[in-house]
Amino acid sequence: MKDFQDQVAFITGGASGAGFGQAKVFGQAGAKIVVADVRAEAVKKAVAELQALGITAHGIVLDIMDREAYARAADEVEAVFGQAPTLLSNTAGVNSFGPIEKTTYDDFDWIIGVNLNGVINGMVTFVPRMIASGRPGHIVTVSSLGGFMGSALAGPYSAAKAASINLMEGYRQGLEKYGIGVSVCTPANIKSNIAEASRLRPAKYGTSGYVENEESIASLHSIHQHGLEPEKLAEAIKKGVEDNALYIIPYPEVREGLEKHFQAIIDSVAPMESDPEGARQRVEALMAWGRDRTRVFAEGDKKGA
Repeated sequence: MKDFQDQVAFITGGASGAGFGQAKVFGQAGAKIVVADVRAEAVKKAVAELQALGITAHGIVLDIMDREAYARAADEVEAVFGQAPTLLSNTAGVNSFGPIEKTTYDDFDWIIGVNLNGVINGMVTFVPRMIASGRPGHIVTVSSLGGFMGSALAGPYSAAKAASINLMEGYRQGLEKYGIGVSVCTPANIKSNIAEASRLRPAKYGTSGYVENEESIASLHSIHQHGLEPEKLAEAIKKGVEDNALYIIPYPEVREGLEKHFQAIIDSVAPMESDPEGARQRVEALMAWGRDRTRVFAEGDKKGA
């Protein structure tokens, strides 16, 4: 996607932070923007600000964990703009920090519910509609650098972000044939209000093993206030979409840490001489399966149709 004029962009978490940065950048490039966010007043304010900039914008109050609401949102987009989005950005996210050994079911259900299930809901809702439209498109999921490694203080968050990275790799392979590109952005810290995410935590997920109070929020703000500006991140995302990049990581300071982390993984792989015959047999079996899988699963698709 090189030209954003009249593209329809659906952006979750679009009323502030990284989502609103994308709304402004893609909107100023000519896209029509759908701001989807759980906070009604924030949606209203964001849409007004975008429209003041001459951007065509529409707001939808959406809890991305609510699948029925997501389907209604998709219907609303098509009713307003006459088509499904051509640009989908799964940006909404929450975080909460605490000792992993004190993590409760509610902590897992809320953090993974938003950061992973919310992405899944966006994909399952919109991908079939994007394919059916026949238009080229692009999908971006804003994951996190934390998705590349585990964390003793952000276990559920890192796990959810890791899964979203993996999921986007799979969708990229599957959607290429439809002319739909897929990217995953893995930021470090962003100048945003995500530090206050716990204030949006639904009461039904109220049992937490973490300390969440004004002091903990202030502590997180001390990090995020020095984060990358949302519009600068959005510019990097826009370039990633233009280049059809799989990974978008506009943080030069993280290279050394990633190199060490992945080198440790590579160094853990057994040498070929430890089992050459077993390796040969396994590779040949996978290659044979690869040659036959297209026929098998294509036949399955025909039967399902």
